[in-house]
Amino acid sequence: MTKTIFITGTSTGLGKATATYFAEQGWNVAATMRTPEKSTGFSSYENIRVFKLDVTDTAQVAAVVAQAIDAFGKIDVVVNNAGQGTFGALELVDDDAIDAQYQVNVRGVINVTKAFTPHFRANNGGKFINISSYMGVLSAMPLASLYNMSKFALEGLIEGLYYELKPLNIDQHLLEIGVYNGHNFVENMVWGESTEITAYQELTANVKQGFFANRDTSKFPEAQLIVDEIFGLATGANTQFRKLVGEDSVGLQEIRDSMPVEQYLETIDARYK
Repeated sequence: MTKTIFITGTSTGLGKATATYFAEQGWNVAATMRTPEKSTGFSSYENIRVFKLDVTDTAQVAAVVAQAIDAFGKIDVVVNNAGQGTFGALELVDDDAIDAQYQVNVRGVINVTKAFTPHFRANNGGKFINISSYMGVLSAMPLASLYNMSKFALEGLIEGLYYELKPLNIDQHLLEIGVYNGHNFVENMVWGESTEITAYQELTANVKQGFFANRDTSKFPEAQLIVDEIFGLATGANTQFRKLVGEDSVGLQEIRDSMPVEQYLETIDARYK
């Protein structure tokens, strides 16, 4: 029987690449996004259906999950991929942006997971693959406290869910990824900045220049590397609960593991002086 995967955040980047790859492998794909009218590249796939979905809208999540189940009969795998990044000094980030960071990256995963759990429970099994970040297990740069918070919270949420869902034959997985080629994360970042408060201007400039402008993109992995990891988890070829993906993710974790946390924080801080 043909298997079906439900993916959030498929308009661009990793979500789009994952949707098309699974479709090419013969899977049915429920591809969700906030603005399906802007979607491109899916029309040639008969086994992809696009659904309009804002993961922060609990009523819409419930409705779209029901629609996808009705369309395909059964969902085997859910990929919680939709995400957003809010950066900048906490003092300068407005309350709406703070709330949005949590709502998308944490509450969105809660909404989708909660909506699908009855379906998986009724089918005596299912699988959630959650796209996290190496910034969910360590800090990698200044001015990322809110993004760190959301991904650390995601890691704790999924690890906690392991215990209650495993007896129901419902698997949880975490992929901690970094920046990859084709990533649209930078374009979608929200920055908290101020022309009146100048205390953070030098640090902000250093972070933008050092982390985003001067990085060697030739060392970034292709999106397909991450897609392959998702496919391995979806098919059962890989059963790891948590995995760091990409050279930057693994490299940062190795640095973090090699020294006391105080030294690690000073090491990262020194990169942006």
